[in-house]
Amino acid sequence: MALEFNGKTGLWEVMGLIDRILTIVVTATLTSAVWIVAGGSLIENATSESQRKMTRPAEAAPSPSPAADTMQTDAAPAKPLDGEADRQAGSGNSDNLMIPVLNVRASDLSDTFTQSRGDGARLHEALDIMAPTGTTVRAASAGKVEKLYRSRAGGNTIYVRTSDGTTIHYYAHLEKYAEGLKEGQRIRRGQRLGSVGSSGNAESDTPHLHFAILQTTADAQWWEPANAINPYPLLTAD
Repeated sequence: MALEFNGKTGLWEVMGLIDRILTIVVTATLTSAVWIVAGGSLIENATSESQRKMTRPAEAAPSPSPAADTMQTDAAPAKPLDGEADRQAGSGNSDNLMIPVLNVRASDLSDTFTQSRGDGARLHEALDIMAPTGTTVRAASAGKVEKLYRSRAGGNTIYVRTSDGTTIHYYAHLEKYAEGLKEGQRIRRGQRLGSVGSSGNAESDTPHLHFAILQTTADAQWWEPANAINPYPLLTAD
C-alpha cells in the first residue's frame, strides 16, 4: 500500500513538473516571437528612406560636385565683339599703326568709313587711301599673311592677321603683290606688301588702297563675318 501511495504521489509531482516546463517553454516561445517581430520592424524602419533622412541628414543633402563649384565664379562675361569701347580703342595689335601707303601723311587722309556704297545699300566700313598707281603698300603692323585672294570686288587683296589672332588687316585693289609674298609668311611692321592699283571694282582713274580693320576671334576663318573698326582715328592719332 505504501508503494502504491508513493507511486501516485510521484505521478502528480511529475505531471506538475511537466506543466511548469510547458509553461516556461510556451512563455519563452511567445517572448521570442514578440522580440523577433518587434526587432524586424525596427530594422525595417531603420533602413527605410524616410527614417534614413531623419537619422542621417548628411545623405539627404549631398555635397556639391567640383563641377558645380567651378561654375560659380565671379568672372565677368566676355564683352561682345561690337562693343563701342573695343571699336574706338582698336583690338589686337591695332595700336600704333603705320599708314599703309608710302609717302602718305595723316593730314592727307579722309574718313570714308561711314560713306555709303552700292547706291546706299551698304556702308563702306574702310578707309580709301588715294595714291598714284604703283605706290608701295606696306604692312600697317606686324602679323602673318593669312590669305592672298583675288575677287571681283576687291581685285588683288591681302588678309594679314595680327600676332594675337584677333584682328585682320585687309588690303584691297592692289596693282600687284610684292615679289615673294606668300600665304603663311610672317611680316614685320612697314614691310612692303605690294603696290597701289585699281583692280577689282575700283575706278581706273582713282587708284587707291582700300584698307579695313576687322575685329574677329583667333579661331575664326579669314572669310567669316567680322566687325569693322574705323582705321581713321587710329592712323591719325598723335
